[in-house]
Amino acid sequence: MHAYVSNYAAAGPGRAVAVAETMTPAPRDPRGEAMVAELKWVHDMIRRDLRTIGQLAADAAAGRAAGEIQAGLRSLAAGGPLWQLKVGCLHYCRFVHSHHHAESVLLFPALRRTNPALNPVVDKLEADHDHVSDLLDGVETAAQALGGAEDPAVRSRLVKALQQLSADLLAHLQYEEDHISDTLRTWSDWPWG
Repeated sequence: MHAYVSNYAAAGPGRAVAVAETMTPAPRDPRGEAMVAELKWVHDMIRRDLRTIGQLAADAAAGRAAGEIQAGLRSLAAGGPLWQLKVGCLHYCRFVHSHHHAESVLLFPALRRTNPALNPVVDKLEADHDHVSDLLDGVETAAQALGGAEDPAVRSRLVKALQQLSADLLAHLQYEEDHISDTLRTWSDWPWG
């Protein structure tokens, strides 16, 4: 049994909601194992880039020049596969939006069909996606406002937005992996492919 307590689940920010999932182990399919590995590969890229973003947020909070922070964001393009595809903070936010949209319209309905016991887990994941979407919008707005001017309020908004996105998205990724991987491992193919 897996259990998780979130402070931003469907009940809303600041309210804890326990979500539990139980499942009888099913035979694992090698192709299902590959699907879990693919999911974790994408999530690990997001985690790595979030660590870099966390450092940029700390630098912004410490008063590092806006030009240097923007250069740090641009340097992600040279260091990470996601950033090579989606240059910059704004594109990164759009990537996560797209990833979550694909999960919401393709993966989650298939999880509900193949393992109805996951319905509460999928409900929480969908609520997480809505929450993360709002956070991504906040990061995009704050990043767009960061310009050449050294406005402490703009800098503070970006720092807070990046820190909140990092904390909540990392928790979401871990919860998702912990709760759906056993079901994915039983699949022989992506259900929409």
